[in-house]
Amino acid sequence: MRGLVLPVLLFALWQVIGMSGVVQSDAMSYPSEIARAGVSAVVDGSILKATQQTVTTALVGLFIGGGLGIVLGSWFGLSRRAGRLAQTSVEVLRPIPSVALIPLAMLTFGYGYGMGISVVAFACLWPTLIITQSAVSQVPRELLEVADGLELNWLQRLTYIVMPKIVPSLFTAIRLAAGVALIVAVTAEITANPIGLGYALVVAQETLHPDRMFAYLIWVGLLGWLLNAGLVTMQRRLFVRWDNA
Repeated sequence: MRGLVLPVLLFALWQVIGMSGVVQSDAMSYPSEIARAGVSAVVDGSILKATQQTVTTALVGLFIGGGLGIVLGSWFGLSRRAGRLAQTSVEVLRPIPSVALIPLAMLTFGYGYGMGISVVAFACLWPTLIITQSAVSQVPRELLEVADGLELNWLQRLTYIVMPKIVPSLFTAIRLAAGVALIVAVTAEITANPIGLGYALVVAQETLHPDRMFAYLIWVGLLGWLLNAGLVTMQRRLFVRWDNA
């Protein structure tokens, strides 16, 4: 609750300044107007539809890109040869900004979910891959020697030896990638994709409705907080024994 003190004070100050008329601008609004605009967007269903579109794009992209990153990171971490062979490709592709792929994604998938999901998946691939590879490479070699002695195959080695040791790192990677997924999904919608919260922000700005624009902007921030809080809660409840190890 103490964390709410500063935001509440800032909103109160914002409200006072807005109502006093000290700052007058068509691009500004104050919290009571933003709250009314947010309620209106909920009542007419526009914010719910936009949220569903953005969250779908972010989560599906996170599932595809994050899942592929975990698989590749595990492979590169367990096989030093594979890691060395892939290093150049990873270091060349990783610095490419995900938004730079929007024109290519538009040519390939057109407008809609396909374009947004592909860009989000590319962005989520790299943090999960790098963190997973680093975590796997730090698994004690003695445990891997035990796996060799038991003649475990790659999948058994990953499931019974490696995974229990890297679960906390995996959740860190997923939390990082989840934030990236939401950011990239909204950015793609602002830039080119006519769906979701990003597009709703642009429409509100172009139609000179700053109250609705701020309502969408605040809601995007709350969505990111809720997503991270949900992942933290899941980590604490499902993997407490690894956190305490």
